[in-house]
Amino acid sequence: MSRARVWWVRVWDFPRAQLAVLLAAVLVLQVLLLDRGHPANWGVMAATLAALVYQLCWILPYTRLWRPEVRRAAQENKAGPRLRMLTANVLTPNRNAAALLALVREQRPDILVTLESDAWWQQQLEPLEREYPYRVVCPLDNLYDMHVYSRLPLHGAEVKFLVEQDVPSVHASVLLQEEGNGQPQVRVRMHFLHPAPPSPAENEASTERDVELILVAKSLEKERGPVVVTGDLNDVAWSPTTRLFRKLSGLLDPRVGRGMINSFHASYWFARWPLDHFFHSDHFELVQICRLPNIGSDHFPVLIELQYHPANRDLQIGLQANAHDRRDVAEVLKLAPPGAPNPQVPAPPTSAR
Repeated sequence: MSRARVWWVRVWDFPRAQLAVLLAAVLVLQVLLLDRGHPANWGVMAATLAALVYQLCWILPYTRLWRPEVRRAAQENKAGPRLRMLTANVLTPNRNAAALLALVREQRPDILVTLESDAWWQQQLEPLEREYPYRVVCPLDNLYDMHVYSRLPLHGAEVKFLVEQDVPSVHASVLLQEEGNGQPQVRVRMHFLHPAPPSPAENEASTERDVELILVAKSLEKERGPVVVTGDLNDVAWSPTTRLFRKLSGLLDPRVGRGMINSFHASYWFARWPLDHFFHSDHFELVQICRLPNIGSDHFPVLIELQYHPANRDLQIGLQANAHDRRDVAEVLKLAPPGAPNPQVPAPPTSAR
């Protein structure tokens, strides 16, 4: 993955679907308007077609033309416990807390994750505290605030600043099922992330984001218990960094074969990308994943419901890391800022330990 990390290069990872549409339109016009009697025009059309195929190769896995990576949970199989999560980047200046509260009451997630939720948002979400008694709060007033609200018990919850002094992540173990009545205890290792994007206003390069994602992925490489990673990763699902994250961690992407589920930008239908993610281990099958109505933010909330069904683990195979990928991992980790606050990723216990 030895490629430029400056923001004005990495930003082109995002609009691949838009570029594909544009290139397809250009190709149609070329076929209709160019004189095919000139060999040079065939070269122009071939170059346009090659560029179109290149863009499609990145995004096709996130269409219904691709085989789903995660199995759909069988309707009749209700034996395994389910985990329902809602992730919402609320946009700090947005003051439409009522919309989010109504959405939470309607969707009734087991876990609610809010990003960019400052002290004002924390106060507005207080009505949820009775229903969500387990919480991790981190209001920073810097657009990287994070709150986790859970109906399910959280164990070993920690707020960490892995790469940047002002960009937190939350790590915890969730008790999905108590032991009893012949059922085993199920603890899920969870990581909630929101790394800073590469942009002229924040980080000139993607280094910090890439390092944080790979640090978390590497910490999961030998994990055998159930895992979920969620958050606004400020990266698209098909980018080289996100693909490397999936290969190293072994986690699955439930959107593969089902659609992009673009969550940003809520105000511009023509410029939307999947920035808010759910990745999970092969212990789970998918009940549903969907984008929810706008709450006044620049991100749409995203909902997922998973069913714990480890009996089918061998039927779900994600991306696999090879020797070249491991060289890429080493290359990324060498870029970790010398003053990184705490590059040790917590490893909350799972039911496999």
